[in-house]
Amino acid sequence: MTTTAPIPPITGTVTIGVSVDQAFRVFTGSFNTWWPHQYHIGQAEVAEVILEPHNGGRWYERGVDGTECDWGRVLAWEPPNRLVFTWQISGTWQFDPDPDHASEIEVRFTSEAPDQTTVKLEHRYFDRLIGGQAIHDAIRGGGGWTLLLDGFAKTVTDRAANQS
Repeated sequence: MTTTAPIPPITGTVTIGVSVDQAFRVFTGSFNTWWPHQYHIGQAEVAEVILEPHNGGRWYERGVDGTECDWGRVLAWEPPNRLVFTWQISGTWQFDPDPDHASEIEVRFTSEAPDQTTVKLEHRYFDRLIGGQAIHDAIRGGGGWTLLLDGFAKTVTDRAANQS
C-alpha cells in the first residue's frame, strides 16, 4: 500500500508600520485594492474582488460585465486579530461548491508596537481540494502568498503615507 505525503501549507509573513486595526481593515475591506486582478477564474475581466465581512460571508470576484464567481466563504471573522476563509477553487481553476473540498486560509494580525503589525498567513489543507497539488504548485510557482502579502503591505504603506 502506498501512501502519499500530505501537501504542505503555504505560508507568508509581513510586518507593516500601521496599527493592527488598520492592517485588518485594509486586508479585509479593501481586498480589491491589493489583490492582483490577473488572478481570477471568471470568464470576464475582474472589476472587483470582495470579501464579505462576517462569518459565512462570500469571497468572490465580480467581472466587468457584472457576473460573479465565488472563490470561498468566511469561516472565522474575528476583527482585528484573525480571519479564516476557504479556497474552493479546484485544480482545474473552477469553483467547487462542496465545502469538504475546500482548503483554508488563516490570517493572523499581531500588534508588535502601537503602529506596527505582523501579518501571518497560512494556506492549508490542499489535500481536500480536487487537484490540490496543482493548486499548491501554481500558487508557489507564482510567488505564493509572500508575493501577495508584499502587495498588501505596499497598499497599506501607500495609504498610510497619503493620510499623513
